[in-house]
Amino acid sequence: MWWIYALLSALFAALTAIFAKIGIKGVDTDLATAIRTVIILILAWAIALFKGGHNGIGSLTKTNWTFLVLSGLATGLSWICYFRALQLGKVTQVAPVDKLSVALAIALSVLFLGEPLTLKNSIGALLIIGGTIVLIF
Repeated sequence: MWWIYALLSALFAALTAIFAKIGIKGVDTDLATAIRTVIILILAWAIALFKGGHNGIGSLTKTNWTFLVLSGLATGLSWICYFRALQLGKVTQVAPVDKLSVALAIALSVLFLGEPLTLKNSIGALLIIGGTIVLIF
């Protein structure tokens, strides 16, 4: 079942690039990111409230809070950079290079989470890195 959500994530990420490229025309990218963030905030809280997920907020540990805040900061910085890149470049350039994050996530998961690096993951990461280099140059 995870792969269905992963494919939907990829679809929505692709739509994000297209919608953002159209939406940021003539707009400050930081303002665009702020607007996008408000929409995501409303949507995320609506889903959490509807599904009852908000009831678990009291059980979050200091570690949970620390890393959720760090994740939020990383996401915000990623979006700011992504919108600026979209404003300066083409979607066909920016979106694939942004997916270098997949290879970086694989490497960081091995280094910091102790996840195993399989041959399949290594080959996939190397192909992504190679594709990114082709698209940049």
